[in-house]
Amino acid sequence: MNDPVSGPVNDPVSGPVDDDRPALDPVRAWRRLADTSVLLDGFHALKHAVRFGAEVPVAVTADRTAALALADDLAPDVRDRLARLLQEVPEETYRTLVPRPHPTAVAALAVRPERAAQLAALGRTPRTAPVVVLDNPRNLGNAGAVIRLAAGFGATGVVTTGTLDPWHPTVVRGGAGLHFATAVERLEVAELPPGPLFALDPEGEDIRVSKLPDDAVLAFGSERSGLSTELRARADHLLSLPMRPQVSSYNLATSVAMTLYHWSATGGSPS
Repeated sequence: MNDPVSGPVNDPVSGPVDDDRPALDPVRAWRRLADTSVLLDGFHALKHAVRFGAEVPVAVTADRTAALALADDLAPDVRDRLARLLQEVPEETYRTLVPRPHPTAVAALAVRPERAAQLAALGRTPRTAPVVVLDNPRNLGNAGAVIRLAAGFGATGVVTTGTLDPWHPTVVRGGAGLHFATAVERLEVAELPPGPLFALDPEGEDIRVSKLPDDAVLAFGSERSGLSTELRARADHLLSLPMRPQVSSYNLATSVAMTLYHWSATGGSPS
């Protein structure tokens, strides 16, 4: 769900779904919408998407009783809305709808937020939280983990450069549906949001002596080759993370977590 003025809705939504929504054949609706929708793979992805305002036209489960029991335990705030959304289908049918069945046997399709609204949220100033940039990332699971981290810290958004689609189903699965809690888009380096660009690089200044401003753009190189020449040339500051000698590198998501924690511990805070 997007606000035409302020962009993506990043606050939890507690109101009920529209009781007048027409009843749908879930399998027919799924097959009609699958190619143009965001796959929410598993209970937690659906829970987070609903909590943060996603428009979910169809949701299925192979065991509605078990799914609602999870909602009672883990998401009572959206339990009633999930009860209205979830439709039970035979397990063999559920397995034909998803590329890899999830242990919770829950899946849904959501409407992807409009790009214009996402870009407006990323570009709006002043900002109260950084934007995270993944420069030409390669690993879909790592990208999802970073989006989950960014949502947890209240970052303004996550931008990827290069060919990786940040809304790929594997990325959304790794992000546990938290794409809907922050702005997520793919951009060229020349199109990055405004703000001082801090790039993480082994040759940079120790991050512990720096204070990261709320409007920072925090850039991280790819898992294999580091920062691109283009992004490195645009950086206003190069920063390094503390690391024991002879240790080659940190996992990408670990690097982002350490950097966002440093931001939050030196003045910033999750929203």
